[in-house]
Amino acid sequence: MNNYYSQEAHGPFQTIDIGRLELAEGGVLENCRLAVATHGHLNEAKDNAILVPTWYSGTSKIMEQVYIGPGRALNTDKYFIVVVNQIGNGLSISPHNAEPPQAGPRFPKVRIEDDVRAQHRLLTEHFGIQRLALVTGGSMGAQQTYEWAVRYPDMVERAAPIAGTACNTEHDFVFTETLVEAIETDPGFQDGNYRSSAEVSAGLKRHARLWTVMGWSTEFFRCGRHRALGFETMQAFVDGFMNGYFGPMDPNDLLCMAWKWQRGDVSRLTGGDKAKALGRIRAKTYVMPITSDMFFPPSDCLAEQHLIPGSSFRPIQSIDGHLALFGTDAEAIAQIDAHLQELLAQPSPL
Repeated sequence: MNNYYSQEAHGPFQTIDIGRLELAEGGVLENCRLAVATHGHLNEAKDNAILVPTWYSGTSKIMEQVYIGPGRALNTDKYFIVVVNQIGNGLSISPHNAEPPQAGPRFPKVRIEDDVRAQHRLLTEHFGIQRLALVTGGSMGAQQTYEWAVRYPDMVERAAPIAGTACNTEHDFVFTETLVEAIETDPGFQDGNYRSSAEVSAGLKRHARLWTVMGWSTEFFRCGRHRALGFETMQAFVDGFMNGYFGPMDPNDLLCMAWKWQRGDVSRLTGGDKAKALGRIRAKTYVMPITSDMFFPPSDCLAEQHLIPGSSFRPIQSIDGHLALFGTDAEAIAQIDAHLQELLAQPSPL
């Protein structure tokens, strides 16, 4: 067990067993447990629900802290907001908390589509929700948002993928591979059979440094934004912020999510035809890249937005790169909030 993934650190959340989940890659999760945080109240008509999937390494807690609350677009006084922790993130069923024989490196391969099918079962069978006012998420949460809008076009009224793409690019695949290699090449990793995350500390530190390079932007450091966050030097920022964030996490959990991230692809639903897949979307969609994002650059997002009927392109201006999602740039979060409020004011197309 890893105390990092606790109610004290990431709660409150409830764990809901949705039963047997057959996976796209052929494996099975006999008891698929999803960690779910809810905010606000589901109305009698059950038509005020918003789904927020989580990103790589993130949990429902950061979504609560940065994006959700009274007076926000994700307004707890008006909407019933369901934040579902993706499979493998440490709170939901994951390599580090699975039962043998699926524990650790023997955890089955999971795809974005598996998360979305699991979430669909959760929402429809556990909560009785048949229509979603909005699906929104950042990064891998954006990948899940796209999958939702393509897979269940008659259920999603509005969609807002933030800093993510519908089909992962070859460039992003290769970069994510460096994150994987940073962990797996640590001798302490032992093919995933380590006893604690501390045994893989060198790999996790390399992983954090790579995130420092690509997760932020060159402008972020040139303008001294790391100092504005309380770190006088780059090394202090890497050690205190980046290593401090990733260091306690379980390596096998991170690898589970990275494998999914690399293979996010809505065109699997349409025989590899991305235009046909995105053409299925009926939701009113705002595509919201971050202007300085090196993982999911605006040009990649714009090319996909052109394929989505009736969609709008709403880039978020920030020099904080992909990790502006963390809430480090208050102006960027205000832009996201404003776009989501505008989107929620749009009439449902369904």
